[in-house]
Amino acid sequence: MRIGSAIVLRMSRTPVLLVALSVVLSASAFAKEKYQQPGPIHVTHGGEKWAEKTLHKLTVEEKVGQVFMIWCRASFLNVENPEYLQLLDDMQKYHVGSFAMTVHVDGPLLLRSEPYEAAELLNRLQSQSRLPLLFAADFERGVSMRLMGTTVFPHAMAFGGDGKSEDAENFGRITGEEARAIGIHWNFFPDADVNSNPANPIINTRSFGEDPAQVGDLVAAYIKGAHEAGMLVTAKHFPGHGDTATDSHLGVASVTVDRARLDSVELPPFRRAIAAGVDSIMVAHVTVPALDSDPNHVATISPSVVSDLLEKQMGFNGIVVTDALDMAGLTHLFINDIGRAAVEAFKAGSDLLLIPADLGASYNSMVQAVRSGEISPERLDRSVLKILKAKASLGLNEARLVDTSMLASVVGKPANLAFGQQVADAAVTLVRDNGQVLPLKHHGTVGGTLPYMTQEETHNQVVAVLYSDDVRTDAGRAFAHELRARVPDARVIYVDPRVATAMSEDVLKAVDEAQAVIAAVYAVPVPGKVGNAIMTADPTATLLQQALDHAAAKTAVIAMGNPYLAKDFPKIETYLCTFSNATVSEIAAVKALFGEIAIHGHLPVTIPNVAQRGAGIERPMQVAVRSTSR
Repeated sequence: MRIGSAIVLRMSRTPVLLVALSVVLSASAFAKEKYQQPGPIHVTHGGEKWAEKTLHKLTVEEKVGQVFMIWCRASFLNVENPEYLQLLDDMQKYHVGSFAMTVHVDGPLLLRSEPYEAAELLNRLQSQSRLPLLFAADFERGVSMRLMGTTVFPHAMAFGGDGKSEDAENFGRITGEEARAIGIHWNFFPDADVNSNPANPIINTRSFGEDPAQVGDLVAAYIKGAHEAGMLVTAKHFPGHGDTATDSHLGVASVTVDRARLDSVELPPFRRAIAAGVDSIMVAHVTVPALDSDPNHVATISPSVVSDLLEKQMGFNGIVVTDALDMAGLTHLFINDIGRAAVEAFKAGSDLLLIPADLGASYNSMVQAVRSGEISPERLDRSVLKILKAKASLGLNEARLVDTSMLASVVGKPANLAFGQQVADAAVTLVRDNGQVLPLKHHGTVGGTLPYMTQEETHNQVVAVLYSDDVRTDAGRAFAHELRARVPDARVIYVDPRVATAMSEDVLKAVDEAQAVIAAVYAVPVPGKVGNAIMTADPTATLLQQALDHAAAKTAVIAMGNPYLAKDFPKIETYLCTFSNATVSEIAAVKALFGEIAIHGHLPVTIPNVAQRGAGIERPMQVAVRSTSR
C-alpha cells in the first residue's frame, strides 16, 4: 500500500485525472455494451429496413464478399498472430460476410478448443467487421464436436435407434443454446439424408436412418428445437447423399435412382424440413442423372437440381448453400480455372458459397461475372438480401457480440449432460444374443487407494479388444475406463490397421484364455478419409475374424458406430449397436454389457442378411451378482 501511495504522490495531477477519466469512460462503455439476445428467429420491420438499406449502400465488391463463407479455426490467437492477421486480411480485402468455425487438426486428432477461447475470438472478429458476421459450424453431434466442456451427444443414427422425436427436439434446443452462447448462429445440421446404402462411406451414422418418414420426423423435430433456441439450421445434402458408395470429399458420388424413387425416398425428408421452416438447404456434390443428364453437372452446379427442383418445384425460398467448394467431387471439374466453381454454383441457384478452394480466385471470378453481366445485379442482390435478412433475423443488426460471462451458466449444464447420456443409453440396440455372454459380472482385483501407488494385476478373465483406425486417437479410452471401474483386472488391448498383424498372436492367446471377450469396433464416417466406416479389407478385420473363429460363443461384438459391420462377420453370435463412438455411447455400451440399463433400442436401418429395420432384442435391467474371484 505504501509503495502504491508513493507512486500516486509522485504523479502529476493531470495524469491522475486522465487515468480516472479513462476508468470512468471504460466502465460506462462496458455498462452500455449490447449483447446478442438469442430468441425465436424472426425479422422485425426494423430488421427488414436495415437489410434493404444496407444492400443499397454496398458496392459490387462488397456484395460479392457477403456470399462467401470461409474457415475460422477457434483457438487463442494473439492480435499479432499470423493466422489472426490472415483472417482480418481476408475479411477486409474480400469483404467476407460469414465464417464457418472449426478447430485445428493434427493428423487423426481433432484439437478441440474451449468455449471461452472460441467466444473471445468470434467477438474480436465481429468487432473488426464493418457489417455483422454470420458464424456457422458443423455441430452434427452438438457443440462438443469442436469445443470441450459442452454437452456430448451421440451420432444422429443413435436418435434413430432411440426413436423419440422429443429427444431430437431437445437435441436441437440444447445445441442451439450452447452455440448461440459462444457466438455461433447457424448449424449445418440436421442431416436429411436417408441412408439406404449399407456401403455408404460418408453418410452412414450421420443419418437418422433408412426410413424416409422417421428421418423426416426427426429432422422436423430438430428444427423446432433449434429455432426455439434462436439457431439457424441447414438440411443436407440435397437432393440426397444416402444411396451413394463414394465420399464426395474424395471423388464424384452418383445417385443413380429414377425420379419416382427420388420422390419416395430421397426427397420426403427435405420436404418435411421445408414445411418445418428450415432456414437453409445444402446442395451436395453428387450427380443425379434422373434430374440432370450432363455427367459433368454435380447437383451444386446444376440449375435443374437447384433452381428448378428445389426452388420452383419444392417451393424453397430460404438460403441455398453449397457443400464445401474445396471438395474433390467438385474441384476435379475446374482444375484449370478453380474460380469458376463459385460462379457456376451461384448461377445454378446457390446463395452462399462455402469454403472456396481458392478465395482470391473465386472472389475475382464472381466480381468479373457480375461486371460482365454473366450474373445480373438483380440475381446478386437477391442472394445478398437473403443473407442480410438472416443476420437481421438473429438481431445482429442491433447487437453482434456475446456476453462471455454467461457461458458458465449456459454451456454444459448438468441436466443437459445427463440428457446426452440418456439418449446414448436409450439407443443401444441388441441385435443378436446367444445367452452365454450377457450380462457380464463385476469382479477382479481391488485397486490401490493412494495416488501413484496403484498396483493392479491384469488378467485374461475379461479381455476387451478395441479396434480403431488409429490407436493414437481417443477411441476406446472412455470404454476402457468404464470397463476397469467394473472389472479392475480386465485386459484391454488397442489395435489399428498398422499394428493388428504384429499383435495377432498375443491377441488370440488372450482371447483363448479369457472367460469373456469384448470386441468394440470403432468405425464412423470421417470426411475425406479413404476406407471410411468400413473395415472389411484391413488387418483389423482379419484379426476380428480370427478372434471370432477362436471364440465366437464367448464374444460380444459392439459396433461403436457403423451398424452394418455384422453383415461381413456372420460368425458374430452376440451383437450390440450404439451407432456412435461418442464418449456417451462408450459409457452406454459398458452399462449395457453389465445389465445396468434396460436395452430397448431398435435398428433404424436394415443390416443385410442379419436383421431388418425395427429389429431389436429387448432386455430389462439385469445387473449380475458381483463375483469375488480374482
